[in-house]
Amino acid sequence: MFAGIREDIKSVFDRDPAARSFFEVLTNYPGLHAIWWHRMNHKLWRAGWKWLARFLSTIARWLTGVEIHPGAKIGRRFFIDHGMGVVIGETAEIGDDVTLYHGVTLGGTSWNPGKRHPTLGNNVVIGAGAKVLGPLYVGENARIGSNAVVVKDVPPGATVVGIPGRIVAKADSTVSEQRQHLAKKFGFDAYAVASDNPDPVSNAIGRMLDHIHLLDSKVAELCKSVNDLGGDVCSQVPTMDIEDEAFREAERQAAEQRKKQLDEFDPTI
Repeated sequence: MFAGIREDIKSVFDRDPAARSFFEVLTNYPGLHAIWWHRMNHKLWRAGWKWLARFLSTIARWLTGVEIHPGAKIGRRFFIDHGMGVVIGETAEIGDDVTLYHGVTLGGTSWNPGKRHPTLGNNVVIGAGAKVLGPLYVGENARIGSNAVVVKDVPPGATVVGIPGRIVAKADSTVSEQRQHLAKKFGFDAYAVASDNPDPVSNAIGRMLDHIHLLDSKVAELCKSVNDLGGDVCSQVPTMDIEDEAFREAERQAAEQRKKQLDEFDPTI
C-alpha cells in the first residue's frame, strides 16, 4: 500500500509542475486523496461489503469533491488534477498513467445493468469538463479536449474535440516516439512537439526534430557504407548538447531533493 502511495506521489511530480515538495503533494492534492479512498472502497466492494463501500465513497466525495463509484477499476499512477467535479461510474475501467482534469465525467447512457461506462487505455489524457459517455473504448495515448462530449470509440493516439466529439488528429506513433526522444534529449517539453499542437512555433520545432532524426539516420547509413568499404569515418562524431552546466546542475539537485523527500517519508506518521 505504501509503495503505491509513493508511486502515486512521484507521478504527480512527473505531470504537475506546480508540485514543489513531497509533503505538499501528500497533504494538498484532493485528487490523490480520492484515489486512495477508492482503493480501500474497491476492496470492500469486491469483498461483498457493498453498502459500506458506497457509504465511505460518499464521505470521500464530501471531502474531496471527487465521486468515484467503488465498483470502478483503476490502474496504477492514475492522476486527477484539481479534482473538483470528477465523476467516475461503476463499470468504468481505467488503465495505467491516465490523467483527468476537473469536471470530467466517465458516465453511462443506459439504465440497463451491465457494462455501461467507458474503458480508458494507458496514458490517456482527458481535459477539463469533458464527458465520456457509454461503454466505449478510448485507446492508449489518446487525448480528449476540454468540454468535449465523446460518445464513440476513440482510436489509440487520436485527439478528440467538440460536441459531439470528433477526431482532429491521429498520432503517428513512430514519429511521436522519435520526437519525444529527441525533445527529451534537447530539453524541449513533450507537449510542445506533439503532432496535434496548433501553435505554429511548436509545429516548427516538431518538424525540425523530424529533420534532425532523418539526417542522423542518413549519416549513420553513409558512415556504415564507407566503413564497410574499408574506410574509417564517424568514429568521433560530436554529440549535440544544448544544455549548459548550470541547467544540468539545477536538474540534478531537483531530482536529488525529490528522491530525498521520498526516502525520508515515514508512512507510519
